[in-house]
Amino acid sequence: MGEHMQARDFRIALKAREEIQYKEPLFETQEQLESMYEQAKVLAYLYNEKQKAALTKQYVSAASLHASGVLHLLYQSVVSKYLEEKNSHFFTTLSHQIEKHHLIKKVLSFYEKEFPTLIKKTEEENKHTSEESTRGLFIHHVLIENPALVKEITPFIAPQGVSFPPSHKAFTVILEGYTKTTPHVQDEDEDLFSFLTAPSKAHPDSLVDQIQYILNHWGSIIPLALKKALLHAIDVVKEENTPRFSGGPGPAQTTTYDGMEHEYEAFSVDEDWMPHVVMIAKSALVWLDQLSKTYGYQINTLDKIPDKELDLLRDRGFNGLWLIGIWERSEASKKIKNLCGNPEAEASAYSLKSYNIGMNIGGWSAYQNLNERCKRRHIRLASDMVPNHTGLDSDWALHHPEYFITTPYSPYPSYTFNGEDLSPDSRIEVKIEDHYYDRTDAAVTYRRVNKETQETSYIFHGNDGTSMPWNDTAQLDFLNPHTREAVIQQILHVARAFHIIRFDAAMTLAKRHIQRLWYPKPGSGGDIPGRAGYSMSDEEFNQAIPLEFWREVVDRVASEVPDTLLLAEAFWMMEGYFVRTLGMHRVYNSAFMNMLKNQANKEYRDTIKNTLSFDPEVLKRFVNFMNNPDEDTAIAQFGDGDKYFGVATLLSTMPGLPMYGHGQIEGFHEKYGMEYSRAYWNEYPNDHLINEHYRRIFPLLRLRYLFSGSEYFEIFDVVDYGSVKEDVYAYVNGIAESRALILYNNSYEFASGRIYESAPKLHRTSDGGREIRTNSIAQSLGLTFSDNTFIIYQQFPENLTYIAKSNHLYDEGLSISLQGYETKVFLHVNEVTDVDGSYEALYRYLDGKGTSSFDRDLVWIRMQPLHKALENFCSSNMLDFIKDVVTQKEVTSKDMRKYVLLAGEAYARFSIVYEELSDKTKESIVPIIKEVQPKDLLQSIQNFTACFIPENNIYFFLSGGMLMKELSMLINASLLITIFVDQKSSYEQALSIVDKLALERMFQHLASSFEIDVDYRLRHLLYKSIFLATLPPCIMKELELEAPDNKKCLIALLEDRGFRELIGYNEHAGIIYYRKESLQEAIYLITLSVTMNVGPVAGDRMIKMAMSWLLSDASAEYKIEGLIKGVK
Repeated sequence: MGEHMQARDFRIALKAREEIQYKEPLFETQEQLESMYEQAKVLAYLYNEKQKAALTKQYVSAASLHASGVLHLLYQSVVSKYLEEKNSHFFTTLSHQIEKHHLIKKVLSFYEKEFPTLIKKTEEENKHTSEESTRGLFIHHVLIENPALVKEITPFIAPQGVSFPPSHKAFTVILEGYTKTTPHVQDEDEDLFSFLTAPSKAHPDSLVDQIQYILNHWGSIIPLALKKALLHAIDVVKEENTPRFSGGPGPAQTTTYDGMEHEYEAFSVDEDWMPHVVMIAKSALVWLDQLSKTYGYQINTLDKIPDKELDLLRDRGFNGLWLIGIWERSEASKKIKNLCGNPEAEASAYSLKSYNIGMNIGGWSAYQNLNERCKRRHIRLASDMVPNHTGLDSDWALHHPEYFITTPYSPYPSYTFNGEDLSPDSRIEVKIEDHYYDRTDAAVTYRRVNKETQETSYIFHGNDGTSMPWNDTAQLDFLNPHTREAVIQQILHVARAFHIIRFDAAMTLAKRHIQRLWYPKPGSGGDIPGRAGYSMSDEEFNQAIPLEFWREVVDRVASEVPDTLLLAEAFWMMEGYFVRTLGMHRVYNSAFMNMLKNQANKEYRDTIKNTLSFDPEVLKRFVNFMNNPDEDTAIAQFGDGDKYFGVATLLSTMPGLPMYGHGQIEGFHEKYGMEYSRAYWNEYPNDHLINEHYRRIFPLLRLRYLFSGSEYFEIFDVVDYGSVKEDVYAYVNGIAESRALILYNNSYEFASGRIYESAPKLHRTSDGGREIRTNSIAQSLGLTFSDNTFIIYQQFPENLTYIAKSNHLYDEGLSISLQGYETKVFLHVNEVTDVDGSYEALYRYLDGKGTSSFDRDLVWIRMQPLHKALENFCSSNMLDFIKDVVTQKEVTSKDMRKYVLLAGEAYARFSIVYEELSDKTKESIVPIIKEVQPKDLLQSIQNFTACFIPENNIYFFLSGGMLMKELSMLINASLLITIFVDQKSSYEQALSIVDKLALERMFQHLASSFEIDVDYRLRHLLYKSIFLATLPPCIMKELELEAPDNKKCLIALLEDRGFRELIGYNEHAGIIYYRKESLQEAIYLITLSVTMNVGPVAGDRMIKMAMSWLLSDASAEYKIEGLIKGVK
């Protein structure tokens, strides 16, 4: 470094040296720059250990010592360059001036004694001792003029009790006066002393800022090696000062895609099943323990998981099952946790010995059993793959240390390795740093010793730079091509067994983060302690790893094990990069959980908007979740009320892959650690929460085909008087044939407003181009602007259907209002064209209200002309006549003729109206209606009337019947149905008539008088009238015989669908049951129908048959087998 750059050291206080017994030269100018930090760590360690013993807390920082040493080296370099180029006699002249003043000479002598150099001088160098000492005092003066430096290393340059003589002030005056008369430094308008102290005057409180100042202002006079040393000094200070938290993704930030437009686009193509995956996580060991408690017997291997549990997952809508912790775990990890005070702990699920299924859960055979059973239920299994590290005792860590990030020396002198040997191989010793066991330090490396060769290496623990190192893991070195290929082979091995792979902490293996964490660019390090000394330029780094590791993984899996869904756990604003450029099928979206939990609604809505305007294909590749194994449980974060279900609705209806956590549905509060072998809390499933999932969430999971994509996804601002309601999530999604509208207010406050235009969204055009555009709410729902089109949509889970005019949404947008945490889900949004005015009529009838029977309402609207024609059957005259007959009031032949006349009048009006219907409408009801003969009708009424004359045999039987109150309606309805059916018509044909005509609406106004409160009960009552209008063929056939076979007829009747439905025919546990009251009703109706429509002779035979059935019923105990058996 020039002729004056002879060997010199950093002259620290003799007092400090003696206190710590440090007798080596410090930071020699001719030493390797790389060794300076090691020396600083040793010096700091010795001093700090002395302070600990003295019970003081006046510690020094190795990084600050190193930075001070680099600055000293820099000052020496600048001074040498100055002497060489500007003023070679600078110190010769200064030393002569000092010699002239006796008191000032004492200052120099004091400096030589108290701050001695430990470098041995040559005979030639001894001739210049005075000049060298003057130079040292000059540099010392520069150092103590630096407040930041003095603060950091006081014990070494300004120790307590070491004071310069009073004449030191005079020396300062002489020094400053002298330097002002000397040539300036290069082209700077500053003397040498002012130049060297300029950085500390600009930044008196920060060594890092001073170094940055020097790099910015002194670049032309600093040698390249020193520049690297200065950058290294910055890195090691950052390493020491970087806070270490609990890990994870860090604070949620609004996702942006700045700069990503320059990255290439290479989305992976989904297989057909991939977009519709709905995944649930299960911590394998904990789940097996919980299943054992639930079923009351030991379930400790995968093959013992009951089919019932898999059925439950399938029926709830899950088709992806993520099994956490199924690989063979590290015994070293378990031993560490045991030694640290947790005797029940298992090894971490992410500290692996190998990628074999753990024998503790049954090994590969148990896995294959579970996998086959899951396949039959269309459930695909998912597994973790931990690519960045292994367990300390993995085969690789023991026998391929070259795969790992290793250093030949301990990064810090304070590290000791006297604990238990964690290696299962007697030839290899593996020990973690001692202070892990008492939690007083978190070392970045462990020690590996080859006992046969005595080779010692220190392997870095896994680390993502956000937290403490993972002390049971060994970090793989991805600059080693052999490591990369070995990891890829492991991934392919996992892919051959699992359809879905989740890559743990995948973001750490993106090139930019491999470099940032492990091989930082000079001046940009500090994320992981001990790595600043391994800095690399971009050119060097890219030469070592030319391609993105993940891009190679994606391409290799696609080629060698296709049909595998690759899912990346990635944070740090890399979500878009992982799916768009690296080609992962799915990527974690932690913003969903964090922002919705914290109600950072504007930030999350902006995340969605930014993604849509950048590329909607990214949005459909997000993995959304409400909790993750590393996070608090869903119930802890969201509760179990409306907020939970609002966010769960978003989870289930947003584009992407919804992932539910272990215990989320059951409402479990316990957070299961990765080392848990069982659930420690005695929790019971929250039945209310589970039931609400069945009502509000699981049906949505089965509709993922509507929600998983982003082609039709649009998000809207809800605007109220110009103000955007940022807390409201309003979006449309769906497929071409059907859309859905989701509304959720993620705040406690009421919100209302209107929806007009969607957020800007990137659209791909047919010619390969791209454009950003917005859509109105009407366009997003696929509506047309027309006076005769209507939008129909169903509110879930209320099952209410609404109708609105399409053009109103074009003109006015959509008005919404939501209470705090209220959710509204509108499904099956479709548009219809009103060709006959029925939709217009229904729209006016409903007047904005929803209906639970939309289709029935529409039929009713369309059938109103027919109902009007048939209204006599609902008249009091006809109903009262039947009531009078049943209650034995006197009825005359005139009353009968009047009843028949009213019926005939209704038939005639109906025929006229029916003929005016279009052929299509007629076909939809029945092509041809039957002409009812008045004499046949009169005969039936006479037969009916005779049934209730006390002298007749049938009276006794019918008078005990159970349908006496509703009989007038049933008789009239049966007579109405006879226009369309006859005795030979099937039950199904007659049933369709009741439904097609919406007869329950025709009789609706009578419901209250019959004490019937809901439509469906009225409709089912009318179904019974079918048995008065038609008879099962087996009855007709058997009654033609003088001696009917009661049992044969019952057996045949039990094959009739209508009869089965009427009597509540059902099977349970292999036994077929019926409802007693329903059987008696059916027998009553059939008997009445036979007597009324066939005649009294057949009626008498039917009564005998019916009595035999009822006698058998008395002892059948509701069982069909007993009923048949008891018939005589």
